[in-house]
Amino acid sequence: MIPALVVFAYLAVVLYIGIFAFRISRRKNDAEDYFLAGRSLGPTVFLLSLFGTNMTAFSILGASGHAFANGIVTFGLMASSSALIIPVGIFVIGKRLWALGKRNGFITPVQMFRDRWECRHIGTVIFAVQAVLLVPYIIIAVMGGGTTLLAISGGVIPYWLGGLIVSSVVMSYVFLGGMRGTAWVNTLQTVLFLLFGTIAVVVIGRGMGGFSEAMEAMLASPVTAPLLTRERVSPLYFFSYTFIPLSSIAFPHICIFCLTARSGTYFRKTVVLYPICMLFIWLPSVFLGVVANQAKALPAIETKLEARAQLATQSAALSPDDRARLRAQASGDDVILKLVEGYAPLWLASLLGAAVMAAVMASDSQILALSTMFTEDVFAFYQGTARFGQAVQVLTGRAFVILVTIVAYVIALRLPQSIFDVATQYAFAGYAALAPLLVAALFWRNSTRWGALASTLWTAAAVAAVAACQTLIPAPPPGSEVVVWSLNDVRIITRGAAGTLVLGLLPVVPMTIVSGFLMIAVSLATLSASKPGAVTLARYFR
Repeated sequence: MIPALVVFAYLAVVLYIGIFAFRISRRKNDAEDYFLAGRSLGPTVFLLSLFGTNMTAFSILGASGHAFANGIVTFGLMASSSALIIPVGIFVIGKRLWALGKRNGFITPVQMFRDRWECRHIGTVIFAVQAVLLVPYIIIAVMGGGTTLLAISGGVIPYWLGGLIVSSVVMSYVFLGGMRGTAWVNTLQTVLFLLFGTIAVVVIGRGMGGFSEAMEAMLASPVTAPLLTRERVSPLYFFSYTFIPLSSIAFPHICIFCLTARSGTYFRKTVVLYPICMLFIWLPSVFLGVVANQAKALPAIETKLEARAQLATQSAALSPDDRARLRAQASGDDVILKLVEGYAPLWLASLLGAAVMAAVMASDSQILALSTMFTEDVFAFYQGTARFGQAVQVLTGRAFVILVTIVAYVIALRLPQSIFDVATQYAFAGYAALAPLLVAALFWRNSTRWGALASTLWTAAAVAAVAACQTLIPAPPPGSEVVVWSLNDVRIITRGAAGTLVLGLLPVVPMTIVSGFLMIAVSLATLSASKPGAVTLARYFR
């Protein structure tokens, strides 16, 4: 329990940061200070908190777990394209959004959409879809918190209790500190998990007797050698992942973070520093996930490998319940924690456990973003602030923080999928499909509110269809597929062990392409009737 106690001490520290931020925000008690920290974040806090809010449990637990099952290709799937697309998106789109927000007083992206397209209730529809799509990202934190405390406590703290503890702490400091507290905590967390990767690789490498021998043993085995190649991933599937990073700048919490910068010059540094930070996180996480396949001396890893082998050889003869049980045993979401526990000394394992927890808790920004959007885009828009004042608006935002956390916790307890699959199939796919809204609003004069509505409704319907497919059709054995829809012997939609595919591609690809097409086609068809006025366009296109 010593590592768990160290993690609890870390949780107490971040909770105190939230209390300290609350003392500052209480003096002003206005919405802009609570939700945007008064647009006053300095360069260091802005960069580290912006990066930290993107590097959640998905980047450490999810990446290592996916690499454990699929190999080194995980780095190519996510980190390579993300290191280019995300910082460029933040620089090109985020900086323009920051300038418009500062000039017009925007606090959320939906406020900008409403002003840009001169719409009212369509903005509410966009808010509703964005809110629903952000919940899976928050669920990832609950899953990561439960997984982390379960692993580092040796099973003493059950999954449900670990998720509850982490959810409560995150909810508390977001509730108290708002954006200021969230940014400060994210800065601390980013420093911790940036240090984690380098230290973990050195310590675990020594514990295993050197990585060179482990790699040579993996290459010599026909079972593990494919993990060091791209053999298990088709070219179409690999190409699909280049669409995933488009979701980053479309996430409301990233858009809102862009509005908190004190100066527009801060965005230049992200283009250079963001890829470097990604390297420090993703390379160790993926590498350790792969090398865990050779850590057979650890009983916990050996159990996972046996469950995976049984799934591969006997899956067809097993019942769906037995397959689900073995899939849970073979899951690699906690594999990096098992390596730390098995090869690091106790004091260092405790500190590394706290660093992993720091990454897990980076979903605080998503919770705050949902609260911000609800209070600004619904409560304030429908005259709540005008009737009851800004103090009640802030109180409403805090109440929404509690509600969102409870919903995410309940769903996380019932979700059987891995962290990586939940993120890519729902949160990332949905927001990548919403990226055309942001691009059209900021860079295309002829975009209209009806084009935005068509794109939004398509995204909601597509994500709902994927969720229905995942829920109604049980995951088949590894290496096989269930045909959901075919046409003239062409498999159009299939259900695989890792999720749904469309013509061999992740759903994010057709979702994003169709979304962009609808934005263009419907906007052109409705341009004469719903084009924004000249005054509005002049504010956006000088």
